[in-house]
Amino acid sequence: MGSDKSSRDGAPPQSGEVPEPRPSKRGPGPARRRPNLARPPAKALPRERRRLTPEDYLAHAMQAKSAAARANWAQRGLAHRGGIDSTTKALLLRQLYLAFYASGHFERAYEIALQTVGLGGLEDVVQQDCARAKHAAGDIEGALGHLRLAARQAPPSRRAFHWWTLGSVLFLANRHADAVAALSRAARWGTRDKPLYLGHLALAKLAAGIKVRGLSQLINRLAACPAGQGYGRFVLGLLAQRAERWDEARDYLESFVERTSRGHAAMAIALQGEVDMARAALASLRKAS
Repeated sequence: MGSDKSSRDGAPPQSGEVPEPRPSKRGPGPARRRPNLARPPAKALPRERRRLTPEDYLAHAMQAKSAAARANWAQRGLAHRGGIDSTTKALLLRQLYLAFYASGHFERAYEIALQTVGLGGLEDVVQQDCARAKHAAGDIEGALGHLRLAARQAPPSRRAFHWWTLGSVLFLANRHADAVAALSRAARWGTRDKPLYLGHLALAKLAAGIKVRGLSQLINRLAACPAGQGYGRFVLGLLAQRAERWDEARDYLESFVERTSRGHAAMAIALQGEVDMARAALASLRKAS
């Protein structure tokens, strides 16, 4: 399920991913066993770690290579006896949220996200995280409610991203008229990533039976900008299919599916709906060829 969504590799983060906040100085794929992330931190820490600050634990959590390690560092930081400022606590909780989310514990992730409300001053990011967990758990209405809150609470620099994310969820849910309304707002607020929002808006309009002019120009404009990478490949593939640019459609969609499938677990979970739609479009293209 960020800023105007500041990108994964130059493109806006894909459906539901918000740029990682930085601490201040003051699924998809084969089923696998979920790690137990709910164990409390050890009561006694190794002597060399007892002097670590909450900020140190946060840095370790952000650099962790696995969900279990991320959760462990975050829990240790939250258990620090020396007191934690509200911003650091919010960021530690977000690392714990990401660990639960990536491991498929969506309800627990949602509970953790709610604990950060009012702590770090990033209320729109919190609402986005809540929406991602709700969406992954299959609660579409719950996700939409949090996304609307995110759009209302966001500063101007992130407002376009939240409207876009809301529109993308509505598009996947086949609520095309609502998607058009949300994506129109994203396009109005968008700046650097406006070609992505305009391209997605065109898809929603076409799905709603609204005629779109200049489809090839939209494709060329999106393909030429950084937003055309990552998630943009999904939009480009569907637009190229609509424009009957079959080879381009196939290349864009295959690139999107491959890139997402070999990405992080959280990315694969957040983009499962898009991957399913891309695969269906690829199957249709193969039948037509």
